[in-house]
Amino acid sequence: MCGIAGVVRLDGGAVDASPLEPMLDAIAHRGPNGRGTWAAGPVALGHVRLSVMDLSAHAHQPMTTADGSGVLVYNGEVYNFPALRAELEREGAAFESHGDSAVVLEALHRWGPETAIPRFDGMFALAYLDRRDETLWLARDRIGIKNLSLVERNGVFVFGSEIKALLAHPAIPARFDPQELTHFGVYGAQSGRATLFDGVRPLPCGTILRVRGSTRDERRYY
Repeated sequence: MCGIAGVVRLDGGAVDASPLEPMLDAIAHRGPNGRGTWAAGPVALGHVRLSVMDLSAHAHQPMTTADGSGVLVYNGEVYNFPALRAELEREGAAFESHGDSAVVLEALHRWGPETAIPRFDGMFALAYLDRRDETLWLARDRIGIKNLSLVERNGVFVFGSEIKALLAHPAIPARFDPQELTHFGVYGAQSGRATLFDGVRPLPCGTILRVRGSTRDERRYY
């Protein structure tokens, strides 16, 4: 299953990565086989791992490109990764891991997220940092099988596989959203545009979100 989490400091200063540990603690049940964190500049990324395809350390996350200019945390499975891997190898890519995570990272880094993500056939939620232009990309699969929630509050942008990871960050208060509570009380379901917690929302399925400095660009690819 795996779980991902991340924090971005919105003013561009050095991020405080220490909240990643309680955030990952909150979703530790999703990844009993490993844990990792990565931080530089305004971005910190975390991952808890359930080993499925590649059980070796080569599949450890956060996963970086050979030159360190691309960083990935990823939850899910891309079923057509063997075909994508073969195509990338024809273009000169080399892989140490035989799992899909390395293929996802190489495709994102080589082809760009807006080209690569629509080619992923599977279920996934991911965060990819392109350090060449300091852009963070978030995405979910076409029908939203894998969850990804996010919130901006008190100068930080926080995301994670489960809402409880976000609420473990000290800058994110656990306050109910009265409008969503009312909607749930009347209709017996959430609106889908927000959650029961104030300011916390899901990234819509089939969506790519680009975060660069103060700029947010969200678009549907499916």
